[in-house]
This record gives sequence, structure tokens and C-alpha cells, in this order.
Amino acid sequence: MYKRILDHLTTAILLFDKNLILTYINTAGEIMLTDSARHLVGHDALHLFKTANPTLLANLHQCLTMAEPLVDHATILNRMGQSVTINLSATPLLYADQVQEILVELQQIDNHLRISKDEQLLTQQNTARLLIRGLAHEIKNPLGGLRGTAQLLDLELDAPELKEYTQIIIAESDRLQGLMDKMLGPNKLPNKKSLNIHEVLERVRNVVQAESIGNLSIQCDYDPSIPNINADKDQLIQALLNITRNAVQATDGKGHIIIKTRIHRHITIGRKHYKLVVKCDIIDDGRGIESEMMKQIFYPMVTGRAEGTGLGLSIAQALINQHDGLIECSCESGHTVFSIFLPLGEGNE
Repeated sequence: MYKRILDHLTTAILLFDKNLILTYINTAGEIMLTDSARHLVGHDALHLFKTANPTLLANLHQCLTMAEPLVDHATILNRMGQSVTINLSATPLLYADQVQEILVELQQIDNHLRISKDEQLLTQQNTARLLIRGLAHEIKNPLGGLRGTAQLLDLELDAPELKEYTQIIIAESDRLQGLMDKMLGPNKLPNKKSLNIHEVLERVRNVVQAESIGNLSIQCDYDPSIPNINADKDQLIQALLNITRNAVQATDGKGHIIIKTRIHRHITIGRKHYKLVVKCDIIDDGRGIESEMMKQIFYPMVTGRAEGTGLGLSIAQALINQHDGLIECSCESGHTVFSIFLPLGEGNE
């Protein structure tokens, strides 16, 4: 009876005898260790965890010898070439004051950490965006008055050399007006229609390839089984174009870029859970992003280039947010990945 209950738990439950031989594993445990109970039961802990994580094996031995419960938070479990973060709880089961079995509970916490990180990221970006929008509005009002005054003055002046000054004022006012409009971000709701994400990506690829002068290589790795998404085509093109142009600049127009799409299941964005999500990766082998910049790259007016405005990624994030999606970034030496998550269908709280 108890095994039927344990099989319905989402936490991995493993039972070892006093020789650390696995005698039982529930369904969640099979999923976590990526193998069936038929192959796992009967093997010792050394066989199960030596390559997965030596610390796990040491914890089990300590629990066995000390006959005391043990808890290990945020430890790493390596499986099938991937690492997951787990909480481990080991409880010795005593019979006649002797440890006869050890009950082990493994709970994966990657998703919880990611949800917390995403929520913090969205909150920070929304706060920064509201601050910048308020500042932009405050600047736009006197800017319009300044431009109007310069136009009136231009009409009153006869000398060409004086008109040249007023034209400079008008031109700079227009330039700043354009910058303020960009800082305000998307000013209309998305006009969502059914579309193929790969059509959008191909448009972006063609535009970027045409703009490139160097030896830029763009490789596409698409999943053709991805169904249509409900989105605003123009807004998606703009968001993906901003990210891909950043990748081109990071490679100085002569590197290698990969555009990759995959379906991911059971992803939480914000507080909403989605059964299916399209993940689009823009990967480049450029100079990367400095660690100090990583937490700020989606903030308005933050840029690592002298000629940059720091608005491209902020606008891209705002556009994707309007589609209930999210952009994440990871960077290792010579390998930068911008991941765009776009939900397929409505989410559940």
C-alpha cells in the first residue's frame, strides 16, 4: 500500500539496506536518475552515485555509521551529462538499535531557484522601466517647447549664419525626441495572430546577413515540429532582431551565430505554469559579456559599447514580456546564449 502512495509523490524516494544496496525507488526517483527501477534496484550506492556525485555517497556512509538523520541543501547531482541542484534528506531506520535501512529523499530545486530568479528579474526590470519612462516623459515636455521656440526664432532671423544655429537646435531636439521615444518602449499592445516562429527567424536571419559585411556565419537548428504561436509578427521581429544584432556586434561581424528552436515542457514564467513553451536560442562565439554586466544587460541605458544606446535589449525584453514570455542570458568564455521563452497556449497559476 505504502509503495503505491510513494509512487505518486513528486519527490524521489530511495530505500537502501544496511549494505547500501538499493531495495526500492519510486517513479520520481526513476525520473531523477534517468533509469528504471528494474535496472537500479539491487545495485549498491557506489554504483549509483560514484559518477553522479561522490558527496552523496559520503553522506549515505555518514548516515549509516552515525545512525543520525542528515540533510544536505543545494547539492549537485550529475546525470547523463547534465547537472541538477537537489536537497538531500537521509533518515536511518533502526531495528533493535541497529541501522537496518536508510530512507533517502531527493528533491530537485532547480525549478524553484529559476522561478525565484525570473520573478526578481522581472520585478527589477519593471521598476527600472517605470523609472526611465517617468524620466523620459519629464524630458519630452520641455524638449517640445525648446524645439518650438527654435522654430519661431528661425522664422525671425534673416542671417544664414544665425539660422544655422537654430537648425542645429531643431536637429538635436529631434534626435533627443527619438531617443526618448525609444526609452518609453513599446507604446501599443501586440496584435497577435497565428504565425510560424521560423518565418520570423528567417526574416531576422536574412536582414542580419544582408547587413553584415564580414565573414559572418549563421547556422539554423530548427525543430520543424513546433506548432504556430499566437504573436505579433512585427514585434517579434523587432525583439529578435535586437538580440541577433547584439550577437553580430559581439563577434565583430565575423564570428559564428546559431539560431536554435526547441519545445520545452512544463515551464513556469513569472507565476504562470505553461505545459508547452517555445525556446529560441541565439548563440554566438563572440567576446562575451563581463560578469558585472550580466545582471544589468536588460536595464535601459546600460551598454558595454561606447556607441551603444543601451536600449536594444531592454526593448526586446519589454516586447517579449508583452507576449507573456521572458528572455534569459547565460555566458561562458566564447559562448553567449540569449534564450527567448514564448508560451504556447494559456498558462495556469
